[in-house]
Amino acid sequence: MSIIIFLTVVQALIAAALVGVILMQRSEGGGLGVGGSPSGFMSARGAADFLTRSTAILATLFVLLSIVLAAMAAGGSSGRKIDTSLDRSAPVAPAPVDPLAGAAQPGAPAPVAAPSPAANDPLADAAKK
Repeated sequence: MSIIIFLTVVQALIAAALVGVILMQRSEGGGLGVGGSPSGFMSARGAADFLTRSTAILATLFVLLSIVLAAMAAGGSSGRKIDTSLDRSAPVAPAPVDPLAGAAQPGAPAPVAAPSPAANDPLADAAKK
């Protein structure tokens, strides 16, 4: 498990370096735009070539590391079981018995209806008049 954490940290560092290298490039391909001699490593063309190569190398490393981490994660999860404690396919208990079902039988006392809130409302009586 510690190898996965190590590779994840390495991937985060590669991603940060990749972002930095991409942001240092000019949109026109001018590289860093640092002055210097027209030939050599730190010329505008030399810096652009270096940043382009660095971007390609870092991007390749990032993709390869992503594939390796995905393969390791898929291989490590094969031994796990599915939790079935919330399985809803079990038979459902019958519905509870209706407590008012006996009130409809003959000889049983009639259920008492609750008074409506409007029965004691003086404004409702005034509206009727």
